[in-house]
Amino acid sequence: MSTETTTASLAGATGSILSISDLRISFSTEDGRVDAVKGITFDVKPGEIVAVVGESGSGKSVTSMSVLGLLPRTSKIEGDLRLEERELAGLKDKQLRKIRGNDIAMIFQEPMSALNPVFTVGWQIREALRTHQDLAKSAADARAVELLDMVGIPNPQERFKQYPHQLSGGLRQRVVIAMAIACDPKVIIADEPTTALDVTVQAEILGLLRKLRDTLNTAIVLITHDMGVVADLADRVVVMYQGEIVEEAPVRELFASPREDYTRRLLAAVPKLGQRPEGQRLLETTTEAVSSEEAAKIAEEIRLADAELEAQIEATGPALEISNLVLEYPGRRGQARNRAVDDVSLHIDKGEILGLVGESGSGKSTIGRCAIRLLKPTAGTVKIAGRDITNMSNKELRPLRRYFSIVFQDPASTLDPKMTIGDSIAEPLLLHKVLSGKALSDRVVSLLDKVELSGLYRNRYPHELSGGQRQRVAIARALALDPKLLIADEPTSALDVSVQARVLDLFLDLQQTLQFACLFISHDLAVVDLLADRVAVMQHGRLVEVGTRDQVLHSPQEDYTKRLLSAAPVADPALQAERRAAWEAGKLAPVAD
Repeated sequence: MSTETTTASLAGATGSILSISDLRISFSTEDGRVDAVKGITFDVKPGEIVAVVGESGSGKSVTSMSVLGLLPRTSKIEGDLRLEERELAGLKDKQLRKIRGNDIAMIFQEPMSALNPVFTVGWQIREALRTHQDLAKSAADARAVELLDMVGIPNPQERFKQYPHQLSGGLRQRVVIAMAIACDPKVIIADEPTTALDVTVQAEILGLLRKLRDTLNTAIVLITHDMGVVADLADRVVVMYQGEIVEEAPVRELFASPREDYTRRLLAAVPKLGQRPEGQRLLETTTEAVSSEEAAKIAEEIRLADAELEAQIEATGPALEISNLVLEYPGRRGQARNRAVDDVSLHIDKGEILGLVGESGSGKSTIGRCAIRLLKPTAGTVKIAGRDITNMSNKELRPLRRYFSIVFQDPASTLDPKMTIGDSIAEPLLLHKVLSGKALSDRVVSLLDKVELSGLYRNRYPHELSGGQRQRVAIARALALDPKLLIADEPTSALDVSVQARVLDLFLDLQQTLQFACLFISHDLAVVDLLADRVAVMQHGRLVEVGTRDQVLHSPQEDYTKRLLSAAPVADPALQAERRAAWEAGKLAPVAD
């Protein structure tokens, strides 16, 4: 960290609500001591929003968890952590419990891991309230419903009674945010608070956080990889790399004239809506495209046992065809059935990428799951390469499952915590009896290399990786069988921008070489603009617009699509301020030149 950065941070400590000084965090592992944070110093004043950005593994989340004493016992913390004048480092659990959720609240990155699956979301918010406030059960219930409504959850009284698994990823994240703001904390640590949210809800949540700052003088530490969110919300930015602070500056100064090469590379890697890079490449230097020789080697490695079925898959199209799809969930206690997908028809040709966008709860992920029969439709048909899989038995589906794969939105809930990373990636290859022995081991290492993880990670467990690293493992596992159809459900939502750029460049290289079809589900319109050949827009379970990328993202016909585009944040603080003002006034937002 430079002398200039240190001086600026220490000078700002006066009057700070949260002060971090010379913080050092290390972990004891089987391979020895690992230094995760190496002497960082910064502060946050009341009513200030400080964004901490950097690649996965840079120490952002570790720093935030150290403030609340949430690191494992294998960690060692040195330095000062202060809330106003109170030292936090070294406090006992009983003392920390009075601070957690009351004085300092945290919005976690992965809502499915943050919420207890055996209790309703209403019960969990009520308990958070009653832990810190003297409220009767009825008053706490009423406040919980109010909080659910405040964070934009529709039908809050009904959602109050539901369990986390009954909500979409975006709705779960909003529940976590409602819990965090329940006791009007002095400091909110927001660890990727909008990762799972679509752009319209993201705009509402960012507005809510801004309102908390303005009305309650709440300080916010924003940990994020979304530079559009940083441009929209932050007052000051701290850039971390490999456990150190490399740059710190006011938000407009940092975006306009970053001093450090790393910061400039970070900003250059951000995909920009309407500015598709030349040759579809985000990084000037990136992973080399997969050669035709390597593609042939992969095809040879992943030999298909049923040659007749393989020939049929290759000869028949389109890759995916969905006709009049309906998916309904049973109502609770005699209530009407919930129609999550309502008469949707779409197709994906071989080698084509179809982007599927829309708000949380619009039915995007449900369609993806129906497409590969993880959910059985209520009505309609699903065909893969001309084969109707709608009513196939699991035994009939098993040979076909090697031809399609899925990357789920939440890697923490899809990777077995008891399996090493290498075993998780190898599992589909073993289940389908494709590779074994040294060939299997080499394939696992190759896949890890392709997603920018060293082969040394193969013996680690999911909890030993950052959120972004876990998502890359999930992508490697999905590609293990060289699928003909890939369902990608928010595959880069947990990745920082530089790693996202490498993964997207790699994804394009693999897709163009191997020619698998892809249903790419995302709330990041700039990423969809980069990848997709065609785009489909969902609202309340129905398909409202579909067309080429240029038609939908640059000349939309539907008002709903226009609102989505207006809500998408851009990585330019000045332009984003104009866009936010237009959004709040109900007008279409200006776009970059």
